[in-house]
Amino acid sequence: MKFETEPGFTIAADAYGNPANPPVLLLHGGGQTRHSWGDTGQWLADAGFFALALDARGHGDSDWSAEGQYGIEYLAADLRAIAAQLARKPAIVGASMGGMTALIAEGERKPGTESICTAIVLVDIAPRTEQKGIERIFAFMSGNLDGFTTLDEAAEAVAAYLPHRPRPTDHTRLEKNLRLRQSPTGEWRYYWHWDPNMLALWKQNSSPDQKTQNEERLYRAAHALTVPTLIVRGGMSDVVSEKIMAEFLDSVPHVQSVNVAEAGHMVAGDSNHAFTKAVVNFLKSERAKE
Repeated sequence: MKFETEPGFTIAADAYGNPANPPVLLLHGGGQTRHSWGDTGQWLADAGFFALALDARGHGDSDWSAEGQYGIEYLAADLRAIAAQLARKPAIVGASMGGMTALIAEGERKPGTESICTAIVLVDIAPRTEQKGIERIFAFMSGNLDGFTTLDEAAEAVAAYLPHRPRPTDHTRLEKNLRLRQSPTGEWRYYWHWDPNMLALWKQNSSPDQKTQNEERLYRAAHALTVPTLIVRGGMSDVVSEKIMAEFLDSVPHVQSVNVAEAGHMVAGDSNHAFTKAVVNFLKSERAKE
């Protein structure tokens, strides 16, 4: 599917299930694509939902911004535009960058306007994060900007970044996150399919002063939430520690929480079945209350 979020600018999506069922938007993390959700979309469809896995702007098959407009306000505007095009309000499941997008899009909506969604699931993200974990993500993304000669080389890089995860023998899913194109020297190489211009912006936003401002903004948005909200933390996460999650739950008491013990920051990829089960149970329980 394609959604036009501003004139001439489109966001790509994969759809799962019956469009008449309650919609669920799946928002991936920075540097990922809609394929990062594993089997979550199909499992949500089997559970009676209409799942839409989106490529964020600058990622995958969505348009890249010629002006470098990748700030959270643009991501949130895309999300609001897509939600408005659906026949029913969606639940939103957002991992890392996708979770922050959901927080801002819903928590900063204009006074007097309706919620854009029925529920929010934050996947290993909170208003405050561990700097060490964020720096590890940036190091991985920065280290491979010149691409890979083979898929095996890309798989080695992923295995080094995610040593706790069994290395797959099939590269089909990995290949969906890469694009084969010519390098400046004419050599054919595999590149991660996201706009490198985003990385400089993200690094700028992670400076100590800017990080503090961003955390305050995200906390304000979280306090403004009125829809049911769940945070799913990876038990081995170095981005959302137990301390940070406890602080978040103390500050925003209506948020529910689930810990996926065998997962790191990439919860959906590390333990897809346990993650999806937690999301389905939460969404079904909230629908039962309506």
